[in-house]
Amino acid sequence: MNRQNCLKGLGAAALAAMAAGSIQADVVETKSGARITGTVKSIDGSTVVVDTDFAGEIKIKQGEVVAISTEKPLNVRLASGTTLQGVLKAEDQAKTVQIVGVDGTLITTVDKVAATWSPGGKDPAVAALERTWAYEAAVDISGKSGNREQLGTALSFRATLATSQDTLQFYSAYDRQVVDGTKSADQFKVGVDYQNNFSGKYSWYARNEGGFDRVKDIELFNVAAAGFGYDFIKKPKQTLTLRAGLAFRYEGYKTPGSDNLKSAGLDFGLNHKLTFDFGTLVNRLSYVPTFEDFANYRATHESFLELPLAAADWKIRLGLSNDYNSKPTTGVEKLDTTYFTRLVLNWK
Repeated sequence: MNRQNCLKGLGAAALAAMAAGSIQADVVETKSGARITGTVKSIDGSTVVVDTDFAGEIKIKQGEVVAISTEKPLNVRLASGTTLQGVLKAEDQAKTVQIVGVDGTLITTVDKVAATWSPGGKDPAVAALERTWAYEAAVDISGKSGNREQLGTALSFRATLATSQDTLQFYSAYDRQVVDGTKSADQFKVGVDYQNNFSGKYSWYARNEGGFDRVKDIELFNVAAAGFGYDFIKKPKQTLTLRAGLAFRYEGYKTPGSDNLKSAGLDFGLNHKLTFDFGTLVNRLSYVPTFEDFANYRATHESFLELPLAAADWKIRLGLSNDYNSKPTTGVEKLDTTYFTRLVLNWK
């Protein structure tokens, strides 16, 4: 009998422990009646993210959520701008949410919650406006000896200062290829690009790029442009932006007697970025015709797939680039195409 009582006591203790374990979890209830237990990671006005033991992070449409309760306090900002720190408690009957904090209790509904973040953290809206520099450096060195002597070097650098409202980029690149003592590429460029997303999918931009291309006999080139952009796709993992504006294009040639190009013109650009689970695909296209002669234009293109390596900051970049000048100097090909495999380092 004592043994049976002992077993019953152990069973009751086990059930109590299990019940206590279930209580120590956040609970999210949906309109369909589903109850998800775990830890509420964030609420952003459209999505509730819950970290669960059985399925990892689950994203739930906020419009489908009717009740939330949390064990630990959160900073909560409502759509009205009111901010309060406290635990969330669901009222099953009224389908409302109580925010219980040291400064009092506020009753609201789930749809009124605009954002949450951990105590001591930053409001996501404030963090999104903070400027943080991000850098990347890429290198590609190749060589060959034997029947032919070949040495190729490509270096590039990009610094990006981005927020949800604007993006500032500085970049430079150098490409030099020598085959049997003869240069097949000797090009350098440096540029700055600024884009301001002033209204939804609309933006304005200003850019300037200059450098030289000695194989094409260009001692100095420069393209200055400004205009407007529109985001055909603007999602967390994919963007597609079309640009259109005015430009001024200059090309100064080294060969005596060559007529330098100085002309205003148009500026068109297309920028695309798609992020996969395994990597990132980037496409960039630029087209700059002159007003003096629309058949005289320069078009540049770059596409690459970037794949992460074992070290988080290192990536491998596979791609190609094209540089087309519709009216080059005598003896110079219109199109240059480069295929590349580059090692890329990213840091902040």
